[in-house]
Amino acid sequence: MASAESGLRIQGDENLQSMLVGTVMRKIKSRTWKKQRYFKLQDDCMTIWYKSKKAGKAHSTFSMMDVEVVREGHQSEVLLSIADEFPANQCFTVVFHGRRGNLDLVAESAEEAQSWIKGMRKLIENLENMGEREKLDQWIGDWFKKADKNNDGRMNFKEVRDLLRMMNVDMNEHHAHRLFTMADKSQTGALEGDEFVLFYKMITQREDILKIFQEYSSDGQKLSQSDIEDFLREEQLEDVDIQPHAQELIKYYEPSDTAKQLKAMTFDGFLMYLGSAEGSIFSPKCRGIFQDMSQPLCHYFISSSHNTYLMEDQLRGQSSVEGYIRALNRGCRCVEVDCWDGANGEPIVYHGHTFTSKILFKDVVNAVGKYAFKISEYPVILSIENHCSVDQQRVMAQHLKHILGDKLLRGMLDGRAPEGLPSPEELKGKILLKAKKVGGLEETLNGTVEDSLTGEVSDEDEVAEIDEDILHRESIRRRVKKSKQRLSKELSDCVVYCKSVHFRSFKHARIHSKFYEVASFTESKARKHLREAGAEFVHHNARQLTRVYPTGFRTDSSNFNPQEMWNAGCQIVALNFQTAGEGMDLNDGLFSQNGRCGYVLKPAFMRDKNDRFDPDLPQKRDDYQPIVLTIQVISGQQLPKVNIKEDSIVDPLVRVEIHGVLMDQAKQETRHIENNGFNPLWNDTLRFTIHTPELALVRFVVEDYDKTSKNDFVGQFTLPLSCMQKGYRHIHLLSRDGTRISPSSLFVHVRITDLE
Repeated sequence: MASAESGLRIQGDENLQSMLVGTVMRKIKSRTWKKQRYFKLQDDCMTIWYKSKKAGKAHSTFSMMDVEVVREGHQSEVLLSIADEFPANQCFTVVFHGRRGNLDLVAESAEEAQSWIKGMRKLIENLENMGEREKLDQWIGDWFKKADKNNDGRMNFKEVRDLLRMMNVDMNEHHAHRLFTMADKSQTGALEGDEFVLFYKMITQREDILKIFQEYSSDGQKLSQSDIEDFLREEQLEDVDIQPHAQELIKYYEPSDTAKQLKAMTFDGFLMYLGSAEGSIFSPKCRGIFQDMSQPLCHYFISSSHNTYLMEDQLRGQSSVEGYIRALNRGCRCVEVDCWDGANGEPIVYHGHTFTSKILFKDVVNAVGKYAFKISEYPVILSIENHCSVDQQRVMAQHLKHILGDKLLRGMLDGRAPEGLPSPEELKGKILLKAKKVGGLEETLNGTVEDSLTGEVSDEDEVAEIDEDILHRESIRRRVKKSKQRLSKELSDCVVYCKSVHFRSFKHARIHSKFYEVASFTESKARKHLREAGAEFVHHNARQLTRVYPTGFRTDSSNFNPQEMWNAGCQIVALNFQTAGEGMDLNDGLFSQNGRCGYVLKPAFMRDKNDRFDPDLPQKRDDYQPIVLTIQVISGQQLPKVNIKEDSIVDPLVRVEIHGVLMDQAKQETRHIENNGFNPLWNDTLRFTIHTPELALVRFVVEDYDKTSKNDFVGQFTLPLSCMQKGYRHIHLLSRDGTRISPSSLFVHVRITDLE
């Protein structure tokens, strides 16, 4: 089983050996909360166990599967706050996937810290290199340990019966006992490691895939190379290089050497292929960077964050540099910095006029400088909301120049006034400032800007937006609009291609606006423009950048649906990255393509200044060709429990949602299956007509049906329709946080045809 393999993995690795012995380290939560804990790697080489030194205290564990990265030194706010007390070489931070808080630790010595840092990184690397089969073995092993209550390495029938309920299986007791007896080869009345794996395989027999296998197998035992070619051509609808592809599949996925020599694939190999990345619904062709990155910046959708510094809500939430690190590590390319005057001449970042905590502007710039290009080399835009005095604006400019150095774009790329925005390719490795600017690029080139001129107040003053959206208090609105703000030349000069301007009308913009000017709208203002002049909005966004952000009354940091803004061609659609839910699922879905680089090329009809695409009337497009998407939802595998009660078992249903232009918005559901989250079988077919497939996202949602209250969320997966593979495909489900729930999946059949 998995533990035997992990034993082989740790032999000769001193760091892992040391972790198995365990060590005492300080767990740090703040300057005042520093407690000693005993940390130890479990024998499965997957679980870290820790407890208080005091006897009788409960212990805690976490799985290395949940760890994203280990940061070395003072690389979190908590560890920076105690930097004067503990040296950097004894400190490290364990960062978890999703939105879970970090674990900050201080080892007794630099050597011990290195041992844990290197050891944990090795375990993360092992996990990343694991195949689907190994991950499944690991998962089976984890369940075995959970169910083996007396830790004797064997499981009697009662333990197995309890385990089935834990695993979401409601199986007839007689049938379960019959399978148990068949698996108990040693006839001891208990299952040991290999016997349990056999039992697991019996209960997870994939009848749905076996049926397909037998349909294409010439002899019912194996798939010849010719059988595989037929399957790829007829079901997966592949039409290029089918013969070499069939050979590759046998080479990579067939576990039997005998079958390989016969140029054939057994059922196990077929199962492994369909469960792999190649057999997934997301096309491997869309995983890397495959789009043209040399078009003007305004021709791309750009992954963007709102109130990036907030970890929670907008009234009392914690402000944190961690918000920037997490957003940038998710491929975000536009982050927001809300700047105010701070003590000792140092500008601070927080949500003004609220009880949110405050962080230093220079710490934010440090974090952005360090993490901007770890995930993507394409440009990052710092969207500055400036409430600072001229003196502190000068300090901001100094920090930006000093900390970011050459990464900060401070002048035009070729030194002369261009006709349009540069491309992501040309701006690789650069950080751009989006903020107010005195004058334009032309004046900057001519050197006609004075030392300190008066500019308008930030358009994004949230007080003004709350008033406009909700309260309509005319006097406050007038007062906000009349106030002026002085801008320092130093900060103004740092703004090159993203000058924040007030939007008047599309007509005014068409005549007067410059390509480097960026207007910002709240979601409600953007919706109004979309409703009144959708085609104009799309046309405007073919020439220059637009930012849309949530209205001020979303104090809970909830998100709007970004799709309607993408339908208008808005590039910088800023969402609260800290808030899980449909909005972030769609954002993650759109930007999961093109190497997750944070830039997705808009469809051609949204980039052409001569086109007049209207998202409300897609059928008027010159090259209009609607399609029919047919999805047969066949089965589900190992869905997670959502109710912690031991005897509760999921009643799953699948909802397929289409997010796109208004005509395409649709959702359909399968029926629910009672008491089976382990291997539910639906075989339900859902059909959708899609008028603008280039803009459509498809979201698969699994819910636990409840006839008396709202269904519980089980898992989801969202992807662009353009990245969907046809044929028989697995969908690997994600949690509410956007992290993989291994090995939970759906099995579907996809067809995309032109509407006749």
